[in-house]
Amino acid sequence: MARRLLTLLAALVILLGLGQSSASAASFTNPVKAQKGADPWISYHNGNYYMVATSWTDVITMRKSTTLAGLASAPSVEVWKGDAPNRCCNIWAPEIHFINGRWYLYYVAGQNVSDYNPTQRTHVLESAGSDPMGPYTYRNQLNSAWMLDATVATINGSLYLFGSASGGGTQNLVAARMSNPYTLATGFSTISTPTNSWERSGGTVNEGPEILQRNGRTYLIYSASGCWTPDYKLGQLTLTGSNPLSASSWTKKSTPVFQRNDAAGVYGPGHNGFFTSPDGTENWIVYHANDAASDGCDNGRTARAQKFTWNSDGTPNFGTPARLGASMTGPSGEPASASTTYTLSNRNSGKCLEVAGGSTADGANVQQWTCSGGNNQKWRLEDLGDDTHRLVNVATGKALDTENCSSADGADLRQWSWLNNTCQRFRFVATDGGYVRIVNQATGKVAEATNCGTADGTDVRQWSWLGNNCQQWRLNSG
Repeated sequence: MARRLLTLLAALVILLGLGQSSASAASFTNPVKAQKGADPWISYHNGNYYMVATSWTDVITMRKSTTLAGLASAPSVEVWKGDAPNRCCNIWAPEIHFINGRWYLYYVAGQNVSDYNPTQRTHVLESAGSDPMGPYTYRNQLNSAWMLDATVATINGSLYLFGSASGGGTQNLVAARMSNPYTLATGFSTISTPTNSWERSGGTVNEGPEILQRNGRTYLIYSASGCWTPDYKLGQLTLTGSNPLSASSWTKKSTPVFQRNDAAGVYGPGHNGFFTSPDGTENWIVYHANDAASDGCDNGRTARAQKFTWNSDGTPNFGTPARLGASMTGPSGEPASASTTYTLSNRNSGKCLEVAGGSTADGANVQQWTCSGGNNQKWRLEDLGDDTHRLVNVATGKALDTENCSSADGADLRQWSWLNNTCQRFRFVATDGGYVRIVNQATGKVAEATNCGTADGTDVRQWSWLGNNCQQWRLNSG
């Protein structure tokens, strides 16, 4: 009996240990995105985090990772490029929302003119299926006048669009009801104006509305004051009436709910999003901030995340912004660690991009080979801050390179010491099915397995985009 009891106790200890291990999460430090981290948005879907942020260019890129920590080194994959002159450029504040089995990507874009700000309008894309990385199709422009920071939410069974628009000399929060995710059913009405002194520092601004719902209550968290000031901060509205389109249905909290933390060196925290932990037990906020009071409203802002809690009265408690570099436990239910390296497998052959023989020499050939897990098949995909990456081989420390910077079809891809030129910079552009094309920044041509060969040792070269499977690659973490 005693032996049986000891056996049962041992089994219980093992089970408890396994339970603790499976619930552990990878630690992380902020920022979760250091390059182009303004106006961040994170969604968790089917085992991965997906992150988008303001690009200031004509493209929208997305990062994907199984852990929050992994977003910091995940490659930025282009999922959309401006497709018309009136919405080509200066893309801001993208968000993705999963509605009725498809993803809808809302963003702001304008014309490529010297004073582009007045041309900014809100647009929406629709995914072909349930993959957050698309492909996407353009569906609609959602307003005729200047409007920023669109988000959507379902309230009392109806879908609403919220944004920020000018009126009466101030920048205000506005709302409209939708008939579907890309069509308005009503005009816009103003639901909040910057009336408090803390909403008027450097500018009279209410923007960046985000809906937060819990236990039947609806909150609208928004950004206040000028984004170019260290006093950019978050405020809160609570839906206390029955009509989300009426200002009288919203009650504004008299004090800010998240603001600068000088002691931690965090300034201008704002334009946030919300997401839940993988196991659904925790609520998290993602936001941008500066690390100096003199920093402005530009690409110097970085994306940060932290867990938040709830007050006894049911309202959210966001706490104070955490210091950059402080180690924090990741969201509950994550894997215990995340890889910072990737393999790239060819869609046609299923084989991996590698440095031949693991040679460390400049000029060593890059080819495809049966995936083995060797370090010569692993790459660090390092973001260079301009939507391009250098692909650094783990075994050799050298970068993928287009031979002699040739722009010719058939030019060889090889490895070389880092020279920081454009023929060593590559963009990842989403195709479909989770694959990408690897585009050289200097030439605009893509990496392909020569003649669509499937054999080990088939050379990898550059070629004009033909849309075939041997020009497409899957980015595999690990």
